[in-house]
Parts: sequence; C-alpha cells; structure tokens
Amino acid sequence: MTQTMRSRHHDIADDIKRQITTGRIKPGERPPSEVGLAGQYRVSTPTLRNALAVLQGEGLIEKIHGKGNFVRHRLRKIMYVGGWGTLDPWTAAEAALHVTDRATAIEAHGHLAALLRVPNGSPLTEFLSISYQGESPHSLARIYVPRDLDPTEAEAAGASPSYVRTEESFAVLSPLSAEVRETVSARRPTPDEASTLRINPTTAVLAITRVAADAAGRVVEAALLVFPGDRVDAVFTTHHVTDARQTQG
Repeated sequence: MTQTMRSRHHDIADDIKRQITTGRIKPGERPPSEVGLAGQYRVSTPTLRNALAVLQGEGLIEKIHGKGNFVRHRLRKIMYVGGWGTLDPWTAAEAALHVTDRATAIEAHGHLAALLRVPNGSPLTEFLSISYQGESPHSLARIYVPRDLDPTEAEAAGASPSYVRTEESFAVLSPLSAEVRETVSARRPTPDEASTLRINPTTAVLAITRVAADAAGRVVEAALLVFPGDRVDAVFTTHHVTDARQTQG
C-alpha cells in the first residue's frame, strides 16, 4: 500500500512536470488549486501535496504564502566570490538580480555576540538583504555591524561612513577590512529560510558565515549568507606567498 501511494504521487508529479515543460502551464501561472488537482487525479490532498513537494524540490513550483502554488520562472545560477563577499558582477547582471534591504537595531547575544567578539547586549545594526530575480527570491543574507560602524548612523551624525553597501556585495565593504574569514557548509534550510526563499525544506542550501576584521583585529562585520544549492557556485582563490630566500636561491 505504501509503495502504491509513493508511485502515485510521483506519477502525478511527472504529469504536472510534463505540462510545465511543454508550456501548457507557463512560468508565473498558477496551477489549479490543491483541492482541484486532488479531485482531477482522484487522490487525497496529502498525496497531491506530496506530488507538489517533488516539484518544489526540483525548483519547478514555488508556494507563496497566502497565494498558493505557482510555476517558477527558471532561476539562473550566480557566482559567489569568496574572500570578497561579492556576487560576480557578470553572472549577477546576467540573472538580473535586485536586492531589497531592511535595517533593524538589535542587541548582540549568544552566537552573534561570539561572532562579533562583543559583550552580550552590545548595540548592532542588522541588515536583512534578499536578492530577487524578477519576483522570485534568489538568496538571502543577514549582515550584522556594530552600531558605531553603521553607515546610516554615521551619516546621521554628519560623519563620512567608512562602509559602503552595494547591490552586488551582500556585504559592508570597507578599506579597513584586513581579514575575512568564511565558513562554508551545506545543510537544510531553517523553516524561516525555506519560507523566505520559497523552497522545499528538504532542498540543500549553501550557507556561508563571513566574519571581517580590521587591522587591529576588531570584527567590523558578521554576515550569514544562504543560497539554494542549485542557484550558486562559490569560487575561492588562494594566493601563495613565496619565501624571498627560496626565490633568491
């Protein structure tokens, strides 16, 4: 019985996929409701939802909270350039990405305080950045900066901000940054990440934690970046320093 139910929802997923790939259901269009599809295929709603979950996992369908399921526009891959915290401008432009930002005043606690090497309760500014391709979310970042280094705070005080935000960067770039440390892992998204990116909770994401420090060792930025695995390639370049004595020898 279990095997029959499993094969049935895969058959339904294959049929809907065929309608999408042949153009019968076009990108941006909404398929019939879950109840309507369940009736059409003569299956229970849970079986139908399992079929849609297969399509969500393959990136063909996205579920928008409060609106329903939609056929996803094909999302292009971009390149993340490690060490600089930037999206490669060529691939980012190719994908026609735009970034929305929301700044919030918060306090550092727990893991965040440890990343920034500040006491619990220290004032920070959190930038929530979400990149979009068209109307579909592509990737997200949470960027944390000590309040006294927040560029908007500096401008309000009449000072010249040292840090500059750019749409391609997903970063607060500063000429004072002397060291950038990045930790990369592949994992499943948190429920909040899956909801924000409109992806299946079982889809693998590339998670990058980037910590930037100045020449004195002060952490000037901590960033938590999340990219669905099928939408990004990460490139890291290592520069080897040759000992002068070896060169002379």
